[in-house]
Amino acid sequence: MATTAETETINTAMITADPVVLGVLVVVLGLIFMSENSPHTFWKKFYTFVPALLLCYFIPGLLNTFGVINGEASKLYPMARDYLLPLALVLLCLACDLNAILRLGPKAIILFLTGTVGVILGAPLALWIMGFFDPSLLNPDGENAIWRGMSTTAGSWIGGGANQAAMKEVYSVGADVFGKFVAVDVIVANIWMAFLLFLAARSVKIDTARGADTRALEDLRERVEKVQLENTRIPKTSDLIQILAIGLGATGLAHWMTSYIVPFIKANAPHLERYSLTANFFWVTVLATTFGLILSFTRAKKLEGAGASKIGSVAIYILVATIGMQMNLNTIFSNPELFVLGLIWIGFHGALMLLMAWWIKAPVFYMAVGSQANIGGAASAPIVASAFHPALAPVGVLLAVFGYALGTYGGWLCGQLLRLLVGA
Repeated sequence: MATTAETETINTAMITADPVVLGVLVVVLGLIFMSENSPHTFWKKFYTFVPALLLCYFIPGLLNTFGVINGEASKLYPMARDYLLPLALVLLCLACDLNAILRLGPKAIILFLTGTVGVILGAPLALWIMGFFDPSLLNPDGENAIWRGMSTTAGSWIGGGANQAAMKEVYSVGADVFGKFVAVDVIVANIWMAFLLFLAARSVKIDTARGADTRALEDLRERVEKVQLENTRIPKTSDLIQILAIGLGATGLAHWMTSYIVPFIKANAPHLERYSLTANFFWVTVLATTFGLILSFTRAKKLEGAGASKIGSVAIYILVATIGMQMNLNTIFSNPELFVLGLIWIGFHGALMLLMAWWIKAPVFYMAVGSQANIGGAASAPIVASAFHPALAPVGVLLAVFGYALGTYGGWLCGQLLRLLVGA
């Protein structure tokens, strides 16, 4: 049942029905891609600087901010997360070459772990800096102390929602400060993701200028493109039905297996909850990716020629729009000091990532996906990865899954550092 605040927001939004909202979002996506492919000089120059994927993300956020739609009350994001994301993962994995992914080497893991360290150390640094300007932020007492709220965001930024909830319980975080840092999490993480998408559009120039070794990435792209060229054909209705049957069938199977796996773990190994192994979304994502990778070794791989990854990409774009529609930029002005704190925090994380990437001469892809696997988790890491190439989406998932395992530990350690800083 909606709260009073939610009801008020629903009543004031111009468009409240989800079928209409979905129509608006898809029309927005259509206009973006029409303009991107326009021969007009203005649009050619515009998209030289602004990636289309970024607009797919921000325009729904602006619609939410200005009250045209209500992203928080809408059920479109849970739908896209539970149905379209697993579908996309299965279809994007069909053309994958698992051996080529494994040959990407250790740099992706190095940068992922660097991102984790950046989140853990960035929190006390950001709080220490902001404490100079507003000493009340360093108040150690009470369930709504700022340091407690930051521990939940640390859990989210290293792992995901399950780790965030775990930190809420571990550090007895009050509902007031928890709600504020949920807003910080969403807005700051979305701004950072926008920056990563911006880098993705310029990755070739950046990698060339820095002399980064992109041979493994290029090999993976070439393998996928070879599969596409060898099997490309005009899709028939039967091809599209088969693609949807595989994608949605695997999605349904993942949800069905999850409905048994999670209760079994809760009943027989409840201690595994600390590793997020009792989170439904964790298993759905892992199973969908696994099914897709298994199918890539079968005749189903030939469906890539009929456009399997293109359908997966469409699902990703709709997911991006539903993620973007949850942004409300007005919340920045309600507690500006907390958002400044969040920006300093993510800035330290980003600076550390960029420094490490420069030092080991890693491609932009490793930095961007390693970062998003931490900050955004399995729901958005594939989006950033596929911005480089659809074949790379599974890399984002694999790293995000790694983050689930580290999220509780990293969040707890970050909380302890924050506790020491404020003297709690």
